[in-house]
Amino acid sequence: MLKLNNLQSPKGAHKNTKRIGRGQGSGQGTQAGKGHKGQKARSGGGVRTGFIGGSMPLYMRLPKKGFSNAPFKTEYAIVNLDQIEAKFEGGEVTKEALVEKGLLNGADKRLPVKVLGNGELKKALTFVNIDKFSKSASELIAKAGGKIENK
Repeated sequence: MLKLNNLQSPKGAHKNTKRIGRGQGSGQGTQAGKGHKGQKARSGGGVRTGFIGGSMPLYMRLPKKGFSNAPFKTEYAIVNLDQIEAKFEGGEVTKEALVEKGLLNGADKRLPVKVLGNGELKKALTFVNIDKFSKSASELIAKAGGKIENK
């Protein structure tokens, strides 16, 4: 039985820290793993990321041109028709129902939903307040006798 007096960490969970600069007997003597002299061997020494020894850094040499809309793009939580087919028997498909059935979890609960046309749909389902549908998904929904409603 597990009690406070017999708790143990799993084997390999704890590793001793490398104690550098503690003499020759430590196995990390003389230069203490820092090589011979130079800026990186000094205390507090080192250079920032992207520093190229006094030359103009690469990120400053390259031209910066154009516009990227990436920070403002809309990301969608993606649900496929085959997933919906497996989880729903009939009735309405809403964002809340998708969360309830486990098709949306984590960050996807907060994102707008897009339905893709992977798989087949044999049931006549009504999709209510779903943000986006692929062309193939909307065709398959119509073919199965379903409806897309945006209230």
